[in-house]
Amino acid sequence: PVPGRCAYFVERKKRFCKMIPAPGRRFCGEHGQLEGENDRKRIPCPLDPKHTVYEDQLQKHLKKCNSREKPKPVYFVQDINAGLKDVAEIPEKQVPISSLSKEELENLIIKLKKASNGLELRLKEQILSHQALQEALNDPKNGESASKHLKQQASILGNMEKLHLLGPGRCFVEFGAGRGKLSHWVDVALRNVENVQFLLVERATTRFKVDGKHKRRDSVFERLRVDIQHLCLKKVPILEKTKLPVVGIGKHLCGAATDLALRCLVESYTACFDGENEEPAPKRSRTDKTEVASNNSDNESNNDCKPVAGIVIALCCHHKCDWTHYVGREFFKSAGLGPVEFNYFQRMSSWATCGMREMVTKASTSEESDEQTSDTEHHEQTFSKTESGSDTLQGILTVEERKEIGCLCKLLIDHGRIEYLKQRGYKAALQYYTESAVSLENVLLTAVPSPSLIPEPTT
Repeated sequence: PVPGRCAYFVERKKRFCKMIPAPGRRFCGEHGQLEGENDRKRIPCPLDPKHTVYEDQLQKHLKKCNSREKPKPVYFVQDINAGLKDVAEIPEKQVPISSLSKEELENLIIKLKKASNGLELRLKEQILSHQALQEALNDPKNGESASKHLKQQASILGNMEKLHLLGPGRCFVEFGAGRGKLSHWVDVALRNVENVQFLLVERATTRFKVDGKHKRRDSVFERLRVDIQHLCLKKVPILEKTKLPVVGIGKHLCGAATDLALRCLVESYTACFDGENEEPAPKRSRTDKTEVASNNSDNESNNDCKPVAGIVIALCCHHKCDWTHYVGREFFKSAGLGPVEFNYFQRMSSWATCGMREMVTKASTSEESDEQTSDTEHHEQTFSKTESGSDTLQGILTVEERKEIGCLCKLLIDHGRIEYLKQRGYKAALQYYTESAVSLENVLLTAVPSPSLIPEPTT
């Protein structure tokens, strides 16, 4: 053991405990009782049994325990972006794809191809760059992973610039912000622009944040530690005060998080509220025409109810989508599909990239720091061997066929999102924003409101 540290060997971690024991003792309070060095009884914390506490100090500990329930922020509204919760629509039992018969699998593929018929199978390539990242891109110290991240961020900013979203009087909301690198580069691109705000939404604590690099007086950065599912942007104090047009951004927003973010922007933020308690107005009929009409009439009735200025989100991890949160349910139903087919398609979507896993693993020969782990490696690790079908589907589908089917699944899910945005008056599109060699998850969703609904920038 290290001198001055606990002498207890933690078998699970294969190392000695790093806690500092009391003067004259060999073990910390956590392990002293196990070694018979301490007579005071320790019990598991009722808030989090992963740690223990002295029984005679339990009440004092409960008041300061990090696992205690903390007051919810004003912008926390339970399940405001969760979508419909019709239990009847959710399959009770999810049958693994590997257990499907050949006939059942073939029927699923027939349904998939029928629903995809007429969709643009090859998206437009719009691989752009931005001068704000040129110096960083040309830095010879960049490793392969850092270079890939910078190329993706540069293209996202290039697409934002093409849509005229990089300008003054905007509030940029980065969903799934993580370290906040995307917002950082947007800030760099807007170095000489006034009245700019950034809201970084992340539900977990994050290491290696770049927030400290934002020294510019004209831009304001604020982190919102909340799940997107419960975020009501209308109630964020700084946004409620300034009422700046919002631009929603995200880099590799996993699965259902994309749907939650779209609903957060398009519904809970844009929708009007009635009454002092600001309860959402009752849902109207969910037909295409009435939805558009209701949104337009709401916008006309309240000047504060403006559509977002734009949405730019790099998509990923379709296998983590969820029917209850998915915004394209109406599109699926119009194609004769439901939660059962969606459940299979979202898992089959991993076939689009899982065939590359072996190549990626072989290419990853050097260790990288936590903050520079390759996007490709991170997303590939989330796929299960069972759903990849590499063994169970051998002889039924080739690797290329699985890849093609996986791409169709991703396209169908994304097209449902596009239809959702179009129904609400947005001009939405999908495009390849980077090469597959840079990231296998290389599709960017963009959306801007129709010209008549675009909010004027506030200067």
